[in-house]
Amino acid sequence: MPTHGMPRRSTATCRSAVTRRSVLAAGAATAATATALTNAPAALAAAPTLPNGTSKDKVLVVGMDGLRHDRIDAADAPHLRSMMANGTYGTSLLYSGPMAATSSGPGWSTIATGVWPDKHGVRDNTFIGKNYGRYPGFLARLAQVRPELSTYAAVDWKPLDSQGTVTAGADAKLVLDGDADGYPGHDATIANETESILRHQNPDVLFVYFGNTDVVAHGSGTGRRYLDAIAVQDAHLGRLLAAIRSRPTYPAERWTVIVATDHGHVDAGGHGGSSIEERRTFILAQGPGIAAGARPIDTRLVDVAATVFEQLGITPDPAWGLDGKPVQERTDDPFDTLRPSLTGRVDETGIPASVLGFTHTAPGGWSVINNAMGTGGVGEWRGWSFATDEFWSRTHRDQWRELNVRSRGVFAVADSDEWDDKANSGGYDSTLVTPAYDVSGRSSVRLDFTTHYRQEGGQTARILASFNGGTPAVVRSYTSDVVSQPQSVSVPVPAGASSVSFRFRYTGANNWYWVIDGVRVTASCLGWRAPVHRRGGAPSAHRTSHYAYGRSPLHGRAQADRILAHRHGRCPHP
Repeated sequence: MPTHGMPRRSTATCRSAVTRRSVLAAGAATAATATALTNAPAALAAAPTLPNGTSKDKVLVVGMDGLRHDRIDAADAPHLRSMMANGTYGTSLLYSGPMAATSSGPGWSTIATGVWPDKHGVRDNTFIGKNYGRYPGFLARLAQVRPELSTYAAVDWKPLDSQGTVTAGADAKLVLDGDADGYPGHDATIANETESILRHQNPDVLFVYFGNTDVVAHGSGTGRRYLDAIAVQDAHLGRLLAAIRSRPTYPAERWTVIVATDHGHVDAGGHGGSSIEERRTFILAQGPGIAAGARPIDTRLVDVAATVFEQLGITPDPAWGLDGKPVQERTDDPFDTLRPSLTGRVDETGIPASVLGFTHTAPGGWSVINNAMGTGGVGEWRGWSFATDEFWSRTHRDQWRELNVRSRGVFAVADSDEWDDKANSGGYDSTLVTPAYDVSGRSSVRLDFTTHYRQEGGQTARILASFNGGTPAVVRSYTSDVVSQPQSVSVPVPAGASSVSFRFRYTGANNWYWVIDGVRVTASCLGWRAPVHRRGGAPSAHRTSHYAYGRSPLHGRAQADRILAHRHGRCPHP
């Protein structure tokens, strides 16, 4: 974002009746809005004309660049705080290099596309490698699947338009040049014109961007002037919220408002690196079905696009490859149940004492075997531990711990590298054991999970399966890096087996680490195929029955299969 100028004159454009509009002279009223931070006046641009909306479900996404969420409480930001009280507010951390810099290009690409940089391809503000053809922004996706929706985008960091990040697919757009003309005035123009559209037109989905918080942080850090910039942007947000409530059709509409940011800042100003302050992001959402006052620990920045689709009643096609989920969707990940038992540092020195983020206590039904584990070492990492991103990634920067993006909330980690930072004897050898899962009458069992694994030297990482408490057998080994990816292991169920448990065994000696999260076990009856009935009741097709345990709740027919299998305790028969 705002780090380099783009000298061309700003324009407002739309895909409707008028295709290009010039930015006009400043007006006194909008100039007054901007004077809190600068004498630059707000430009007054004619609002683009949108097609008439078709949906009662409507979404406004507000992007505030470089807004560190831990500074909101100190700012005069009543509208953000009201949304926190009446909506769901989830904070999280970004990646860092080599996946991507904590810069605006990758950040807004992650927000718009709903996937991480290893998919959308934007790693810095050059946008080299962008893969929007495969992973388009949510407005472009809506133009494909719901072209009847009326969509609008307004930005004053021009690459969000010229690179196709945000505005692609919008029916109308307002594109200004904050680098050339100043962000305070153009932010105010965006607020003015979006307010007018909300009051006098009928949009369905809007994305608006405010950039001055980032500019102020670059210029003077995250102190008083930064708090003032937050206050101005909060006032812009308040005007948009008031405009929504003033709509004559508001009582019959279902509005969702989402606020998000692309990255944080160091205290002195600046970003792009791997510090916690630069990696800070948040999603704040208020609308139908979104819990008031919720503070989930499992949100990620990729969840913005998924939430937009959810609130519009759109089920994403698995082929879209989204990494996000709706902010209101909670999982039954057993590791996240450990949140109340997380404690502060023991031997680590670089983690603030106030950060409560690890425990050795396994969730119910799980266990850790440390019989072969060496003695001593850093206490937090002696054997498999359960930790949060903020705690674990603080241990040592720039060793790819920041790349653990597909884990959420609390995850399991075995880290021989950090354990070895204190005197010890013997090697690192620890095994994480799942509960036993019922596989009675099943043909196969599948283990799904997310892993982040870094290989070095003679370390080993093996997954073992034990049926009916018998000798565990290796079903997968890792010998090379796997950077935060979903994994799946299928294992045949031996004849007569009634239960299975899985083990994750890691050995090493000052090597790297292994992260496990989102464990799900699914037992299948491959030999039995239940009829699927058409609306009239006649059977038309068949599918395999599944019985799933763990994370990722099932829906629809899969849920019905799970219930049926649970009732029978075996593979049903026709």
